Parts: sequence; C-alpha cells; structure tokens
Amino acid sequence: MTLRRKLLLVALCTLALPVAGWLYVRQMEALLREGQAQALIASARAVARSLVVTHAVLPQGDAAWYVEQAVNPITVDGYGDDWAPLTPWSQPFGARGKLLLAEDAGGLYLYAEVRDTRRTRADAMDGANALAADHLNLVLGNAAGQQRYLLESDAPGAITARALGSPVPGLPTEIPAQWQEDGSGFRIELRLPRTPRLQALGIGAYVAEAGGDRMAAEVRPLLAYSPTLSAELASLAPDRVQARVLSPQGWLLARSGRLDTAPGAHGQPGWFASLVYRSLLAARLEDANLWAQDVPRLDTPEVLRARAGSPVSVWRSGEERGSVVLSAAVPIERGGQPVGVLLLEQASRAVPLLANRALLGLLLTSFGVLLMAGAILLLFATRLSLRLSRLRNAAERAQLADGRLDGSFERARFPMTDAPDEIGDLARSFERLFEAVGGYTDYLRTLASKLSHELNTPLAIVKSSLDNLEHAELPPDAQPYLARARDGVARLGALVRAMSEASRMERAIAAAEPEDVDLREVVRGCAEAYRPLAGARRLECVLPDAPLHLHCAPEPIAQALDKLFDNALSFTPPDGWLRLSLRAVDGGAEIELANQGPPLPAAMHGRLFDSLVSLRDKATPGDAPHLGLGLYVVRLVAERHGGVASARNLDDGTGVAFSLRLHGMPRQRL
Repeated sequence: MTLRRKLLLVALCTLALPVAGWLYVRQMEALLREGQAQALIASARAVARSLVVTHAVLPQGDAAWYVEQAVNPITVDGYGDDWAPLTPWSQPFGARGKLLLAEDAGGLYLYAEVRDTRRTRADAMDGANALAADHLNLVLGNAAGQQRYLLESDAPGAITARALGSPVPGLPTEIPAQWQEDGSGFRIELRLPRTPRLQALGIGAYVAEAGGDRMAAEVRPLLAYSPTLSAELASLAPDRVQARVLSPQGWLLARSGRLDTAPGAHGQPGWFASLVYRSLLAARLEDANLWAQDVPRLDTPEVLRARAGSPVSVWRSGEERGSVVLSAAVPIERGGQPVGVLLLEQASRAVPLLANRALLGLLLTSFGVLLMAGAILLLFATRLSLRLSRLRNAAERAQLADGRLDGSFERARFPMTDAPDEIGDLARSFERLFEAVGGYTDYLRTLASKLSHELNTPLAIVKSSLDNLEHAELPPDAQPYLARARDGVARLGALVRAMSEASRMERAIAAAEPEDVDLREVVRGCAEAYRPLAGARRLECVLPDAPLHLHCAPEPIAQALDKLFDNALSFTPPDGWLRLSLRAVDGGAEIELANQGPPLPAAMHGRLFDSLVSLRDKATPGDAPHLGLGLYVVRLVAERHGGVASARNLDDGTGVAFSLRLHGMPRQRL
C-alpha cells in the first residue's frame, strides 16, 4: 500500500468527529424532548386536579354506554347504512350482540345487531309463551326508576316495543322500532326522546338456540360528549394545546383546542430534513392514525396505562410533514379512584427543526473539516511520496545495470541534501555513502594502470640483476633457481603488460571516433578471422538478411569481440561448438557469442565484467596469466556505445552466452 493511501486511511479516522457529534445531537434532542414531555405532564396533572376541585361533571363507575355524535342523518329503517361511520366503535353486549348509540337534534338513536343463524319465532312455538322465541330486552332508566321493554317480531318490518310492568314517570310506554333479519341474525333500530331524565340504558338478547337468560339485560349509565365539561376544560387547558377528557374505557367526554401543525415562524422543513430527523435523530414515533383527533374513543396502551394510574408521554408523527406531536396522558382521580383520563397534545415543529439544523450544521462543519484535513493530508502525502520517489530515482540512476556506480553521477550533487527534515538526513547519508563507494570504485578502476606503472621499475631492476647473475660463476645447483626466477620475472612482466594494455584500451575506447558502419560486415569479418583459431570446434555465424547500420566505433567493437572469443574458446571443449550472432533490437543492435561449456556460477553473475575478476583456475607453470581484464574491456566498449554487457546460462544447460547490446554513440555537432 502506498504512503498516500495509508495517510488517506488515517484521514478517514476523522469520521469519528461527525459520528460523535451525531450522538451528541441525538442525546441533546432526547433530553430536549424529555424536558418538554415532563413539562406537559406537569401541566396535565395540574389541569386534572383543577377538574376535580371545580367539581366538573365526570363519569361515575367503570362501565357505561357511550352515545356518539351522529355524523349523517339517521333514518329508522332497520338497516345499518346510516351507521357505517360509527361501526368501528360499536359496543358489544352479551355473547352475540353489538350496540351503536348516537344522538342528534332529533333524539337518541339505538341500533342493535344480534347474531342468530337459526331464528326461532313466536308463531312457531305452537301457542307456547312468546318469551321463548328470539327477542331483545331493553331497559331505560331515570331518577324515578327503570322500565323494561320487549322487542320481538315474527317477520321483518315495523314493530312496537311495549313497556312491561308498571309505567315509570318520564319514560315512554311504547317505542316504535324497525325489525330486520337475514341469515346471520336480526337487527333492531329505534329512536328515543333524548330527555335529561334518561340516565341509564340496558340491553340484552335472548337467542333460543343458545338457551340464554330471556330477561338478561346489562344496565349501564349513559355517557356522551359534554359541552359543559368542554367549556370548563377550555378555561383550564394551556394555550396552543389540545385537551381531551376520556372515560376509563377511553370514550371522548370533552375536548378543547385544536392541534396547530401548520408551518409557523420556524418554517416548514423539506422532505430531506424530515427524513434526516426521522432516520437519524428521532426515537420511535407512534402512528398518528391511532391518535386521530375526531375519533370517539382512544384505547391505546398509553391511555390504558394512564387509567391504571401511571402518567405517560408519547411522541407521534404529526399530520403535516415534518411535525411531531407530544401527548401526555394522566389519570383523573377522585377519592383515590381513577374516574377518567386527561390527554394533553401539543404539536411541535421547533424540536425537529432545531435538531435538524444542529445536525446539518454539525455534519456540514464536520465534513468540511474532514475534506480539508483529507486534502491537506493527501497533499502532504503526495509531496512526501514525490520526494521519496526523487530519492529513489537518484539512487537508481547512480547505479548501472550491473550494480556499478555511474561515474558522471558521482560528480553530481545528490538531491534534497539541503532539506532540514528526516528525508534530508537520509539524502545526506546516501550522498556520503555514494561518495565513499565512488571513491573505492575509482580506486579499483585505476588500480591496474597504477600497478603497471609502479611495478615496471622494480621489475626492470630484478631482470637486470638476473642478467648480471648469468655472467657470474654460479654453482651448478643454483642454475634451477635462476631459471625459475627468470620464469617468474617473465610472468610478472606479462602481467604488467596486460595491465598496461587494459589502461591503454580504456583511453583508446574513450577517444574512439564514431562513424556509420554496417555491423553485419564487422561481425562477419571477425567470424572469418576466428575460424582458424577455433581448430576442430564448430563456429556458426548468424547474421541478419539486411544491413544493420549503427553510428559506432568499429575497432573497439572488434576488440571486444576478440576478448569474448578468447574467453569462450578457453572454456569450449575441443569438439564443442561456438555461435556468433547479430540481431537488431529497439534502438540498436545486440551481438551474442554462445559456446558449449560449463555454466556460470550463480554468485558470479553480477561480477563477471568487473576488473581483476576471472573464472579460470590458477595458472600452471608456462601458462599465460589471466587477470580478468578481458570482460572488463567488453563492458567499457558497451558503455561507450550506450549499451550494456551481460552473460547468461543457456536454457538447455549446454553452455553460456555473452551478449553485447549497443545503442550507438552520439553524433558530434559541427
């Protein structure tokens, strides 16, 4: 992984800042909501206590029949079409019955349905008691007492409910009604005069096939929406708050105020802000449908908990986009017993707006800082990477392909040595290292010429001394020692001449004048000259079909080929083969001399073309000495022509191949 990518990953750690900020804003939003909820619960408790102290009309007892407000005009016909909007809030009675009560200016309406798949009529009882047939028991009550009524019919249509027993003052003796039935059961619809004296109602159904109690009727007080209680509630409820008083069963008894979810001074958030608030900040919100303003009954778990005596606060979605509603439900207690539930609801746009603004501001600031920090780190990493790349490139340029130092680079200044930081220290260390290695390389490069110059004088002294000893009278047993001394002097002289020759070759190669030549003719001429020297060995010459022109010095190239052939000939067996080839390469030419023989040692691959390096065994008496200067000359010729000399083992393992890649010499400007 590159340095820039590593620093980029480090920069990503700054993402912890917006995450921490988001958690902080979320916690602050939760605390803000909690404080607002506690304040609304405190207001609800105060209003609930005030309702009790002012002796407001509150429901008595746990069970009651609730009379709803009629939504549509009701026609007494025994069908439930007019009751469809109120059907979701029907009240069960007995095991098979369902009751709906509604009122309007015309009176109190009753609609009852009884499930009865096997009707038993009075005309089928064979003179038996009519009470044994399917019928409905109705009980009306006021302050004077209770009056019972029997509703029964042999066929669908209009019926009359007659009072049973003694009449009760203020209650009717006959009630007109409509009876309808089908395969699922029978339905009864009637209208009662809505007088203040009507306080309770009881209803029960007798189904013959079920064997029910024919006189069973559950009598409960009547509850309805109270304008008087609503007026008292309006005088006690806080401003901009909707208040509702519910019975213990959740029926609506009074209401004041309306929820204001229209856009206010804070403005209306967009869809994205609303999505951010609901996804990242707000805790779980209740469904707004369960808390609708116009329903006659709320039986949510929060209302049930408040009825049990535990104050509850709930946040739910508002009807308008981006709004939330806070609801606080507290019990209304009289004498230590809950008689109802007070529900205060307050719409809020400030909480999501402020939270959204805080979060968006934090996110924008955090991401701005993150982008700036990432850009700075990326620029720093890029600059650092470029400086290290320059240092690496300088070190690579200082070395040739075979690992030696480039003499022209040794005289140049190493880059970034003036930098005061750690990279500058590293550059200065590299410079000192290359200076030391360059000095050592220069010493080794000139060692041969220095030795040849220094050894000439003492060698001449030794040779002249040996010449003088030949004219002196020496005992016969000293003659062998004198011969060995002369042989050693001769070999030493050959070494000195070889080193001198290498020095002269260096100067000759450096001073060689280039010209445009056809390398194919140069290689062909060398191959023809080598055939007599190869003896019994096979020499193959592979040349391109077309001329291969190159701007070069042909004499140094021929001398380099002489060195390569001499080296290959010494390692090729008497019946072996040699192959001299020439081919064109990109930007120049390549001459390769392959021969059969032992492979190159792996440790010597990078040192073959150094000065004073040889693979031959120690010379025996009478053999010409080998200093390892031949391949060194080959390397000098390749470098003079902008190329490189290399050696490799053949793929089949039968021998080695030495190649001389040449790119030509620069043309001189006139």
